[in-house]
Amino acid sequence: MVIERLMVLSGVSLSVAMKLIDREASGICFVIDGRRLVGVVTDGDIRRGLLDGKTLDMPVDSVMKKEFFTLPVNSSLKSIQEHLGEYKYIPILNEDGEFVDLASPDRYHQIPLVQPVFDGNELEYVTDCIRTGWISSQGKYVRLFEEKFGEYVNCPNTLAVSNGTVALHLALVTLGIGPGDEVIVPDLTFAAPINAILYVGATPVMVDVDRYTMAIDPGLLESAITARTRAIIAVHLYGHPADMVRVMDLAERNDLKVIEDCAEALGSRYKDVHVGSSGHASIFSFFGNKTITTGEGGMVLFKDESMRERAKMLRDHGMAPEKRYWHNEVGFNYRLTNIQAAIGVAQLEKIENFVEKKRWMANHYNSCLAGIDSIQLPIEEKDVVNSYWLYTIVLEPNRVNMRDKILAFLNSKGVEARPVFFPLHIMPPYQGYNTHGSSYDVATHLSAGGISLPSSVTVTQAEIERVCETLILALTSDGSLATS
Repeated sequence: MVIERLMVLSGVSLSVAMKLIDREASGICFVIDGRRLVGVVTDGDIRRGLLDGKTLDMPVDSVMKKEFFTLPVNSSLKSIQEHLGEYKYIPILNEDGEFVDLASPDRYHQIPLVQPVFDGNELEYVTDCIRTGWISSQGKYVRLFEEKFGEYVNCPNTLAVSNGTVALHLALVTLGIGPGDEVIVPDLTFAAPINAILYVGATPVMVDVDRYTMAIDPGLLESAITARTRAIIAVHLYGHPADMVRVMDLAERNDLKVIEDCAEALGSRYKDVHVGSSGHASIFSFFGNKTITTGEGGMVLFKDESMRERAKMLRDHGMAPEKRYWHNEVGFNYRLTNIQAAIGVAQLEKIENFVEKKRWMANHYNSCLAGIDSIQLPIEEKDVVNSYWLYTIVLEPNRVNMRDKILAFLNSKGVEARPVFFPLHIMPPYQGYNTHGSSYDVATHLSAGGISLPSSVTVTQAEIERVCETLILALTSDGSLATS
């Protein structure tokens, strides 16, 4: 939805307003003076005005409501969702009263960071689950999702689980990682990998990342290995694969297990191999903002089929497969529901199109932002296919101090943008694990200067151009970043 198509200028005739409302089939239009929102008019307001003796050539101001509900541009998603139960449309205003965005039940931002797409067989398959009564963790769609996913990533030993974090936990447990063991993890990542290490009682060892791939720096791994090191978690951050050839070579020489965290990299490939196929185990996430989604959900993969069978037993409360309700060890309830898997099957049917659109999106961003020396664009190294889960730029060091102002500016203009993750080593739960004296300079820089731009498969060329124009305006301002 382009909000400009729902705007009319103060003083235009009722006839103009009515034609706009009919054209957009919205039932409403918004009256602006310059860019400031001064009134709201519905088709009902116009009809009542005509019944009261107004004529179509009279100004829209004569029937518009001058008191209406709005929310500020910095409103939380929770606040927007709560109020959408009462209002069909909520104008979003910046601090100057300018109309910069519009929330509705099917969209919360004018140009969202990411947005799920359910335009395939999702409803049909979910309806099948409800009609047949197979709504929990038993049912054909769980098995079908595992099978089809394995075919896509070329790894048959797949196991559907309730989310990506439990997939990491299950992988570590299944591979025998526990108390007394050390696991190497990149310093720049979402917290799930390091949390999973702590869940099993192991000790995380944080390593800095590569400046350009944002993935774990293989050149730093050797010095982080000790007699207690048992595993490495390689995170393919924002869609660019880690250097798995170097990671696996070092792991094999030191008898270490490797877990690939592919939560953000579905569709990414390294040397013509889909990510997740190199390590001893790998995980994927299907959270609502991922390339395909089941709402919440995940997948864990193993090279060894026997490991997959053990993980399946642990996933299902540790119940013995040959003896119902008999538990040989303590397990977990990490199962995915048939309804969620049904959505996943439908989403997976469109995965090639989704990845193609992500890469198209990145190419257009690259074209619009090429030559701007104050930002680092995401890369795609040789022999790599980057799926660009989030198109993430990094401000150069001399602009890092502007990052938060730029984020605020973008969001004030209806462009949803987000910062990069914080480095793990600075957050309270993990500060005590910086034991090998690393400075984490790269992770610190990427975190301080990183901005993720709208990366939905629904983003249009016009929206990308608008995002880039807004970003460039922020970069070339005098630092005040006024929202006028």
